[in-house]
Amino acid sequence: MIRIGHGYDVHRYKEGRPCIFCGVRIPADFGPDGHSDADVAVHALMDAILGALALGDIGRHFPDSDPRYKGADSMALLAHVVGLMEGKGYRIGNADVTIIAQKPRLASYIPDMVRNLAEVLKAPADCVNVKATTEEKMGFTGSGEGVAAHAVALLMKN
Repeated sequence: MIRIGHGYDVHRYKEGRPCIFCGVRIPADFGPDGHSDADVAVHALMDAILGALALGDIGRHFPDSDPRYKGADSMALLAHVVGLMEGKGYRIGNADVTIIAQKPRLASYIPDMVRNLAEVLKAPADCVNVKATTEEKMGFTGSGEGVAAHAVALLMKN
């Protein structure tokens, strides 16, 4: 049995915030603003996995009203979601993440992002894909106001 989930997340940029995608810190004077570390790519991936499992979304599991998650490391939250997945008897078949950002440029960081995700997902690196794109200077991501991410996860029953 297989299950597929889709996730989406968006954050505005804020000066002085760390810029973290898939657990990789990107040198920048700005970063996604949010209650946790605001790693939009990981948030979208967690929602994809939770969606495939019919377990709601990250807001249900890690509410921004809970002070325990203030500044939380999204990769640690992803590890928790992987534990939920394993508890239901599933594993990652593959995961595909798209980061939509005009800035910063991300291409050189993608191999590290893939390695980070594969490790936490307990999946081979060739089953995890991360890509980055712009919106040709259109919309809030194109103007550099923020960042968005989509993710799809295929889960396979053990």
